[in-house]
Amino acid sequence: MTDAHDAAGTTLRGEYDVLLLDLDGTVYQGPHAIPGAREALAAGDGRQFYVTNNASRTPGDVAQHLRDLGFDAVDEDVVTSSQSAARLLAERLDPGAAVLVVGTEALAGEITKVGLTPVRRFQDTPVAVVQGHNPDTGWRILAEATLAIRSGAVWVASNIDTTLPTERGLVLGNGSMVAALQTATGQQPLVAGKPAAPLMEDALRRSGADRPLVVGDRLDTDIAGANAVGVDSLLVLTGVSTPADLLRADASHRPTYVARSLDALNGPSTAARVAPHDGWRVEFESGDLVVHADGAQSSDRSGAFLSVLAAAWRHPEFVTVRAGDDTARAATAVLSGDI
Repeated sequence: MTDAHDAAGTTLRGEYDVLLLDLDGTVYQGPHAIPGAREALAAGDGRQFYVTNNASRTPGDVAQHLRDLGFDAVDEDVVTSSQSAARLLAERLDPGAAVLVVGTEALAGEITKVGLTPVRRFQDTPVAVVQGHNPDTGWRILAEATLAIRSGAVWVASNIDTTLPTERGLVLGNGSMVAALQTATGQQPLVAGKPAAPLMEDALRRSGADRPLVVGDRLDTDIAGANAVGVDSLLVLTGVSTPADLLRADASHRPTYVARSLDALNGPSTAARVAPHDGWRVEFESGDLVVHADGAQSSDRSGAFLSVLAAAWRHPEFVTVRAGDDTARAATAVLSGDI
């Protein structure tokens, strides 16, 4: 990971030259912007790229949706898993080869752009299958893909997110549909999107970043993807992952920073870094993490949580978190999700 250092007056975002931003659950949920996200991103003048596992729309459509919601975005700022999936196939197949597309016309368009031929039927003799999110995916196209994969076709999945955040809540994501084909074929796909490296590698190459910061809402995709390519990351608690998930996070899923919202980008990095914070002491006692307030106020929930989190990662065998005093008891309400 990069070795960013705090400097007087430097914001978190100011320590990095490019923000690589997730979309669903981080910037917006379906047709609505995450509250405060527009204002937070507009408060700085650094470069921003939008990096999404969702392969259902073209980069231009994604950029237009962002503009409709009030964000500053051009088509070239958007990096999608459909583009990375198409690249993976182009590197493995002969020009013009038939690829069976399980996904939207946007995904099929990316296949065409790399010189391959999108098809929708097994009788068109596809030598590969590419699978991305499409809310209209049903049994018939999955059956075509099953026949192709069982016949030896190369299989690339744009991403394997099991769920997709929407304004109505979590619904099944592309990974849930991928699981159906895994069950039917006994095969595993190559994966283009986070947490696999290809999408993040494409984002780094296209952005030309020297010191990128990945920003997302999911430990198992955004943060694991950042760790896969060795860059720093910020988890915002506006989407899928929760404080409870963070406490038990595998080492490969641990972010550099954690914050309630994107506004943390405009504050000092020390305020969001996972580390012991002044005024809080967390001891490992008889298998538990015991939190003590050493001069901190109960209103400093973020500092309490980040201190607990740092201790939890040092002692992953801990059983539970206990408060050592009344101030700590009030502050550790963060474990229920409010930091």
